[in-house]
Amino acid sequence: MKLPRVVIAGTHSGSGKTTVAAALMRALARSGIKVQPFKVGPDYIDPGYHTAATGRHSRNLDAWFLGDHGVREMFLRSASGADISVVEGVMGLYDGRGSGEEGSTAHVARLLDAPVILVLDARSMARSAAAVVLGYKSFDPALNLCGVILNRVGSERHFLLLKEAIQSAAGVPVLGRVAFNPEMELPERHLGLLPTPEKDGLAGLLDIMAHKITEALNLEDIIRLARTAPGLPPPPVRVFPEEASEPQVNIGLVLDQAFNFYYRDGLDLLAALGARLVPCSALEGGLPPGLDGLYIGGGFPEMFAEVIAENLEFIGGVRSEFGRGMPVYAECGGMMFLSRSIAGFDGREYPMAGIIPGKTVMLGKRAGLGYVTALALKDSILAPAGRRIRGHEFHYSVLQGLDGADHAYSLEREGEEPRLDGYASGGLLASYLHIHFAGCPEEARRFIRACRQFRKKRIDNK
Repeated sequence: MKLPRVVIAGTHSGSGKTTVAAALMRALARSGIKVQPFKVGPDYIDPGYHTAATGRHSRNLDAWFLGDHGVREMFLRSASGADISVVEGVMGLYDGRGSGEEGSTAHVARLLDAPVILVLDARSMARSAAAVVLGYKSFDPALNLCGVILNRVGSERHFLLLKEAIQSAAGVPVLGRVAFNPEMELPERHLGLLPTPEKDGLAGLLDIMAHKITEALNLEDIIRLARTAPGLPPPPVRVFPEEASEPQVNIGLVLDQAFNFYYRDGLDLLAALGARLVPCSALEGGLPPGLDGLYIGGGFPEMFAEVIAENLEFIGGVRSEFGRGMPVYAECGGMMFLSRSIAGFDGREYPMAGIIPGKTVMLGKRAGLGYVTALALKDSILAPAGRRIRGHEFHYSVLQGLDGADHAYSLEREGEEPRLDGYASGGLLASYLHIHFAGCPEEARRFIRACRQFRKKRIDNK
C-alpha cells in the first residue's frame, strides 16, 4: 500500500521538533490535505497538539508497547484514510530504551520505511552543524535521512552559512529555516508542554505557527519527500479483531482538563472489543447512570484539586458504584484521585475519593520516569498474579500510607531494584503505571469481562 509519510525527528529533546511538526501539520491541513498525525513513544501531550492542528486523532507508535508488527498495524489503520502522514519523533533521533535503540524514532522510521527530516537547533553554531548532521546520517546508513530543517537561526547570513556547510560536507539537503520567534514557542509545565485542553486560544496559535512554517519551508518539498516512501505490506499479526464487536458494556471514561492522558488506539481497541465509552468529568456533574466500569486515566489532578474536591456529586457517585462492585481501573492521576487526599506543591491538602487508603504528596522533583515492566502481585481486573505487563511512568508525586500487602505491582527496570507500586483490591486496580491497551490486548479483554460480569449482576439485581 502506497502511503505518503515523513518522520520529523530531532537531534535531542528541546530541538524544536514538536513546534516544527505541529506547525507543519497545521499548514498542510490548511492547504486542504488530509493529514494523519503520529507520535513516536509514550506521550500524551504532544498528540493533543497534533489533533488540534489536523482535526484527526494523533496516534502513538511505540515499539516498546506495541512491538514491530503492532507499530505497523497502528500506522496502517489510520494512515490509509489520509493524503499524508506526519510522524513526530521522540527525544533525539537515536534515543531509545536505555542505551539501546528499541522504541527510538530511528527504530520506528525503519519499521515504516519512512524518510526522515532532522530538526537541528542551530543557535550558536556554524560549520559544526555539518559535523552534527554528518554524524546523524552516518550513524545508521540504513536510515533515509532526507533533509534538515534549521531551527532558531539568527539571520539570513547565518542560514546561508549553515546551509552551505551542511550540504557540502554532509550531503543532506537543507529544506529551510525557522528563526527564533516567541510566537512559535509552546507553553510548558512540570511534565512538559501544557495539555491542549488547558490552552486558551490554541487555534490562533496554531494558525500563526502554520503561517511562519509556510514562510520558512516549501510545503511541496515536504510532500514530494513523503511520496518517495515505498509501499508497506500488512503486518502478519493483528491486534484489532477483523470485525468490531457490538457494544456489550458501558465504561465511563473520565475526560476533562484534569484527566486526559489516553492512547487513542487503546480506546479504539476497547471499543472494538465491545466497550461503549461514556465520557464524564471529575470537574463538574456526576457519574453517568448505567455504567458497568470506570476508566480514569492520567493527567493533572494536582492542578485542579480544589475543583475536584468540591465536586461531591462525582466523588459520591464513584464511591457508591465502586461499593456496589463496579470495576474501576485508574492510571497515575486517576490513582491520585482515588486516594484519600492530594497534598499539592504548595503543601495545601485537598480531600479526594478516599477509596485507596493512602494520600498523594506532590514532590519538587520527578519521582518516576521511563519504561518499566510490571509484575502483577495479585489477581486483578486486568491481569492474573504473575503476569508481566509493559508500561511507562512519569510522575512528580508519591502515594504514602499503603500497607505492603495492598500493592498491585512490582515495577522492574533494568539496572534498578524492583519497587512496589499501585493498589489492587477487589474490582479496583490503580497504579502509576501507564499501559497501552493495544500493546496488551489480553488485559483489555479481561477488563471488559470484569465489566460484563458486573453488568450481569447489576441487571439481575434490578
